[in-house]
Amino acid sequence: MAPLQVYYSGLLFAPETSLIRAGYFEKVLRISLQPRVVDVWSSLIQTLEGHTDEVNSAVFSPDGKLVASASDDKTVRLWDTSTGKQCGALEGHTNWVRSAVFSPDGKLVASASYDKTVRLWDTSTGKHCGALKGHTDWVRAVVFSPDGKLIASASDDKTVRLWNTSTGEQCGVLKGHRDVISAVFSPDGKPVASASKEKTGRLWDTSKGKQCGVLESHTRVNSAVFSPDGKLVASASCDGTVRLWDTSTGKQCGVFEGHTDWIRSAAFSPHGKLVASASSDGTVRLWDTSTGKQCGVFEGHTDWVRSVMFSPDGKLVASASKDKTVRLWDTSTGKQCGVLEGYTERIYFVVFSPDRKLVASATSDKTVRLWDTSTGKQCGVWEGHTDRIWSTAFSPDGQLVASASSDKTVRLWHTSTGKQCGVLEGHTDWVRAAVFSPDGKLVASASDDKTARLWDTSTGKHCGVLEGHTDWVKAVVFSPDGKLVASASDDKTVRLWDITTKTTIEIIEPGHDVFGIKFHKDGMHLYTNEGVLLKSHLHSRGGNQEPAQTTPFVHIADQWVMYNMKKLLWLPAEYRPHYLGVDDTGKQLAIVTVSNRIIFISIDSTTLPPAYLLPSPASSGAVIAGKDFLTFVQRLQL
Repeated sequence: MAPLQVYYSGLLFAPETSLIRAGYFEKVLRISLQPRVVDVWSSLIQTLEGHTDEVNSAVFSPDGKLVASASDDKTVRLWDTSTGKQCGALEGHTNWVRSAVFSPDGKLVASASYDKTVRLWDTSTGKHCGALKGHTDWVRAVVFSPDGKLIASASDDKTVRLWNTSTGEQCGVLKGHRDVISAVFSPDGKPVASASKEKTGRLWDTSKGKQCGVLESHTRVNSAVFSPDGKLVASASCDGTVRLWDTSTGKQCGVFEGHTDWIRSAAFSPHGKLVASASSDGTVRLWDTSTGKQCGVFEGHTDWVRSVMFSPDGKLVASASKDKTVRLWDTSTGKQCGVLEGYTERIYFVVFSPDRKLVASATSDKTVRLWDTSTGKQCGVWEGHTDRIWSTAFSPDGQLVASASSDKTVRLWHTSTGKQCGVLEGHTDWVRAAVFSPDGKLVASASDDKTARLWDTSTGKHCGVLEGHTDWVKAVVFSPDGKLVASASDDKTVRLWDITTKTTIEIIEPGHDVFGIKFHKDGMHLYTNEGVLLKSHLHSRGGNQEPAQTTPFVHIADQWVMYNMKKLLWLPAEYRPHYLGVDDTGKQLAIVTVSNRIIFISIDSTTLPPAYLLPSPASSGAVIAGKDFLTFVQRLQL
């Protein structure tokens, strides 16, 4: 990392009340709108980076010196907690690794994988020392008994299996579930509790291999955990409740209600007086086990943010969420300035009108909704689609809205009257996106039928098919001069099309899925989630053409905020984007972080050192800014 940029990052992201921020913050001259940060230092000590896919679990060794993490990259990794450095990669699984646990003495790690095995590893050498085979389907969870002599594994083959740690032999098969998600030993090692999708948890006697209790009254049970004294079990469910059970009788003795979505997990405090529950509603809640009352709520965003979009003047950002709201944010302060409520289902996409007075949203309830940004009031509900709507777009003059739907159509609407004025039919599968040309005379649409199509907005007639992609087309956009269309597909390519000839003029292969694209206003750069494509390179087939001078702009590559293709600001892990918006000036970012916070960064180019304003060196390839860049174009999710 560049030391100076990291120094600036340390100041910028330091808590509001920290002494280092108070003493040296005036040295940060580059950021005109700073991200909102916490008031005090958090308890975060280290961020362990190295996995190449999702991390499913992490656990400390008994002495606290190591952490083991299990990942979809098919590895378990060991980390030194004193330095944060990786000290081992345990490789051997042939499919996702869902969980990993240390033995009580810390000498072994057991890992559970979708390759249908449990594997044992020596923590001192990192060597593989045994594979426990017998499950006939994915293994989701694994746990050691308190004395380390047994291992229990839970599998999609509907069984919990017990294994002798020293010999690796199977010594019990616990049958009865129709689905199993997890298993856990009691503190004394005698009973095992298992959680299931079938609306029950079960208790098992490990000495006999027999069921000794059924915990009923839930919908799907996601996890079950014993209290420290072993007298209670807490089960977390998709019905939004945590339930307490008496292990001696198997009877329910408490229900904790308050969450508004699935509860993914629950845990007892060390003294057993509290239960913490984590939910898809975006909150962690604390409960008093003796009274059953809620005694704490830790709130973030209430659910996933699906898209963010800047207003044309860059003064507002709209964020659309699975929590059924659209929120408006003032980019000058970074504060929320409006909540657009009234939706009945999840929101996929949101877009401003050219004058920023209106917001149009796309939802799974088959309606397009229009909102007045000054009052926050809904001013239109447009019905006509027969399936979910994936995206909306205003025409350049703001008089029309185009909506793209799973009903295989694009529909046009008059913003002043709310009346439908066109149904663009011809696609043979879901339509994911639709956009207007800069002059408003054309609409381009992207579809799962592997094509992009062009339509005449005045007549609604089809006027071109852009064929060539070999998989779903997820996004489409016109160049600023309207002469080109760029399309992104699940075939892992981006294509550039000449709209006059309807032919492909370039195929770019980033090597990964591209789900969002947008031209920068200079027409020379194309933002994608795999980096930034430089149009002059795409057209210089001979490789001799020099890139044109372009307007510097801000984006994110890997862990960095970039300006004019140069590293400007390093982003700590908790501030890195899940989604990201870039305004049309190319100087403002709206970042939806991995923890669903929304922060804003605005670049004041007048304060930047001269090196940041000099022309950037030519790139040797099409993709010139790292694979982790997330555009503000919607990320489509099923």
